[in-house]
Amino acid sequence: MSEREAEEPRISDRRASQIPENQEREVAAAGPADLSRQLEEEKEKAQSYYASWQRAAADYQNFKRRVEQEREDLTRLTSAAIIINVLPLVDDLERALQNVDSHLAGLTWVDGIRLIYRKFQAVLEASGVKEIEADGQSFDPAFHEAVAFGQGEDGKVISVVQKGYTLGGRVIRPAMVVVGKMNQSESRSQ
Repeated sequence: MSEREAEEPRISDRRASQIPENQEREVAAAGPADLSRQLEEEKEKAQSYYASWQRAAADYQNFKRRVEQEREDLTRLTSAAIIINVLPLVDDLERALQNVDSHLAGLTWVDGIRLIYRKFQAVLEASGVKEIEADGQSFDPAFHEAVAFGQGEDGKVISVVQKGYTLGGRVIRPAMVVVGKMNQSESRSQ
């Protein structure tokens, strides 16, 4: 067997192990102390690469979570915008139905409007919209907007001017209310 044939398996072995020729010479020339030092350096590099990979994977997971949260927020905001634009229509239908003359109450077109009003309410409920309970409740600035004061129990809502609504626990329109306030003469007598 010639020298060339003897070297060929060695070259193919080197390719298989993917060790560059200069590193192979270093390994052959290095002693046990150098080998352990090189091994430690390679372990440190591997740990560094692994830590970088873990950070990148965590960043990617955070990015996915943030994008999903933004998508949900956008959907919620879009729903809220549509609902806020529909609420005045519901208010107008409600006022119209409250002020229907008694001799018109039995007509079919009035019943049709009443059905349309109920459909609007059903759509709002299906969307997660809830009416804010206000009449007779203690005034809460997080849910109520005081538009006037009137004769009544101090700090209690005595009437509702415009209904308020929440969507998913968040106020999308506060209830406009009249808040009770005692007269100064009444408060002195008590």
